[in-house]
Amino acid sequence: MAAAGVTHLDEKARRTRDLLASFYNTDASAGGGGGGGGGASLDSINSPSFDSDVYMSLLIQKSNLEGLLQKHVQMAAEIKNLDTDLQMLVYENYNKFISATDTIKRMKNNIVGMETNMEQLLAKITSVQSKSDTVNTSLFEKRDHIEKLHRTRNLLRKVQFIYDLPTRLNKCIKAEAYADAVRFFTGAKPIFEAYGDSSFQDCKRASEEAINIVIQNLQAKLYSDSEHIEARAEAVVLLKQLNFPVDNLKTNLLEKLEDCLLKYQDESKEASIGDISKTFRSYLIIFPDSEKRLVELAQALFSRRYETIRQNLKKRMPSADLLMMLRLIWEDITTLDEVLAEAALPVLSLEATRSIIRQYISNAFSHLQLEISDALVRIQPQSNEGIEESPLQITLETSKKMVIEGSMDLLLDFRQLLENNLELLAKLKDLITDWVQEGFQDFFQKLDGHFRLLSGKTGAVNQDSITLDSVQMDKVPTGLALVLAQLSVFIEQSAIPRITEEIAASFSGGSVRGYENGPAFVPGEICRLFRSAGENFLHLYINMRTQKISVILKKRFTTPNWIKHKEPREVHMFVDLLLQELEAVGIEARQILPRGLVRRHRHSDSTGSTGSSRSNPMREDKLSRSNTQRARSQFLESHLAKLFEQKMEIFTKVEYTQESVISTILKLCLKSLQEFVRLQTFNRSGFQQIQLDIEFLKGPLKEFVDDEAAIDFLLKEVNSAAHERCLDPIPLEPPILDKLINAKLARNKEQNTNP
Repeated sequence: MAAAGVTHLDEKARRTRDLLASFYNTDASAGGGGGGGGGASLDSINSPSFDSDVYMSLLIQKSNLEGLLQKHVQMAAEIKNLDTDLQMLVYENYNKFISATDTIKRMKNNIVGMETNMEQLLAKITSVQSKSDTVNTSLFEKRDHIEKLHRTRNLLRKVQFIYDLPTRLNKCIKAEAYADAVRFFTGAKPIFEAYGDSSFQDCKRASEEAINIVIQNLQAKLYSDSEHIEARAEAVVLLKQLNFPVDNLKTNLLEKLEDCLLKYQDESKEASIGDISKTFRSYLIIFPDSEKRLVELAQALFSRRYETIRQNLKKRMPSADLLMMLRLIWEDITTLDEVLAEAALPVLSLEATRSIIRQYISNAFSHLQLEISDALVRIQPQSNEGIEESPLQITLETSKKMVIEGSMDLLLDFRQLLENNLELLAKLKDLITDWVQEGFQDFFQKLDGHFRLLSGKTGAVNQDSITLDSVQMDKVPTGLALVLAQLSVFIEQSAIPRITEEIAASFSGGSVRGYENGPAFVPGEICRLFRSAGENFLHLYINMRTQKISVILKKRFTTPNWIKHKEPREVHMFVDLLLQELEAVGIEARQILPRGLVRRHRHSDSTGSTGSSRSNPMREDKLSRSNTQRARSQFLESHLAKLFEQKMEIFTKVEYTQESVISTILKLCLKSLQEFVRLQTFNRSGFQQIQLDIEFLKGPLKEFVDDEAAIDFLLKEVNSAAHERCLDPIPLEPPILDKLINAKLARNKEQNTNP
């Protein structure tokens, strides 16, 4: 039974295969097997040479019972699917067959009676043709006559047109209908060429006179500034139709176009870029070979406009105004580029904009430097009565404000260049970033050099060697050096850090310089530069003030004859001059410099060398005044005792404080005073005058300094130098010394009470 079932399935599968083969027109013999089984395999069931017996033998050999059952189930499912597909295929083809049958029936019904209608149509056509032949035969002679009359009529019309042509042309001239006039004349031209010297001689002459007027009017319209470019283009076209040579007009028209572009350059702008664009388009149509000249004119137009912007950059210009000007030009370039792309105007615009933006950034820094310079050079020497005005302080604060606020304003201005949506600036973003950073680096370097020029220095300024001739010293206000010193400190400590933060926030990046060149803005380098500059200017101020006081001291000690000096009767006036100069230094220092920690160094005097000149030295001098030789012996002993004194540091590092600067100046002046004394030879009165002046100075000078011990030491050195250079070193007695000093103090008090 099982074998019978298998045989039945095989037979069904074979029938299905035969049906499919017959439907798809495949070779039935190929599907019938019969081929050699040498190449059979389990995978060849769908091949044309499939052999079921060989297949079953292989399947039994390679599969066990369970595998055969699974294969049976699988093949049964496939057979069922094939049966279903075959059934659907038969149904679909049956439907198509039914539809085709219906269509054939309808066609058969429609064709019935058509043959009769065709016979009737043929009969009617034959009848029409017969009647048409009869009509043609009867009208043949008349038609030939009519055609002759028609040709004659057309000829008469042409003749009439030729005779009427001068009148027509004059009417067109009056109506300024030059296009009609040209059309009429060109239409009659072949007749004039054929019969103009015989039958139509007068008409030809009159017509040519009229057309000459038309040519003149067209030329006038061509050169008229009031005519639109379309009218001019039409005039050129009409002149070309009249075979008038227009090549000589091209140069004149291009010159007029250039004049038009120059007018557009002016602020009035009589023509718009739209008109210019139409003009260029028309010229390209009228003169196709004028492209090169038009390219030159277009490039020259925008080169002049960009040059105008460059000229405006010489003045301080907000970035908003610059951006508006660049945007307007770019819009015009975009419009004209559509007409004349060969001019490469966007490329020209990019290069020009690049140059302008760089110049704008550079000029902005130059203007800021000039503003700072103007604020600094306004410093005027100040008298003692104008202390409350504090011009140095005002100048310093103004300069600080200009440096920091000016830099912030520049950064804000430059940031608008980056944030603008103009296409050209977007392409220059990295360059702008580099230019801004380079600009600040260069600005502060130039500012440092400008500070040196303002202070009268063209070379390096340092603490060890500062030279300033008298001419420069007279021209440069001393307070300016002090202002520059404090301004340099402000730039180093406040301005540079803040600017660095803003640059990092808005202008970081940039890729044009490349890593090999390093960053464009180096804050550390600028800080070191202004740190050094601040110290140099501070020492410059000290030396300027010291030299000015030294002139007074030198004049005091080189003018009199100290060998013949008279007995001292009062404190010398140079003391007042010295104190006035020191007070001027104090006025300037108090405006600019902060107060420091006051250090009142009172040096202990174990040997009596640095004590009051009105105690130990006076006592020793009183004991020795009866014998000059004994006095000299005492001086030598005192000089020898210096070797064993406590070592004192006189000159310390100068700080940015009132006390430090004033003390340094005073110490330098006292050292100069000591040197001037050592170059002179004194009699007893001269020595006593020096003693009186130095003793008086002890009190007032201590009010200026923060190191009383150093001042006492230097004053004693001056007194000792005078003692050493005196021929008869007998000092004044203390009562006389006190009397003269008190008298001077009383006069000073009276002068202060009654100014």
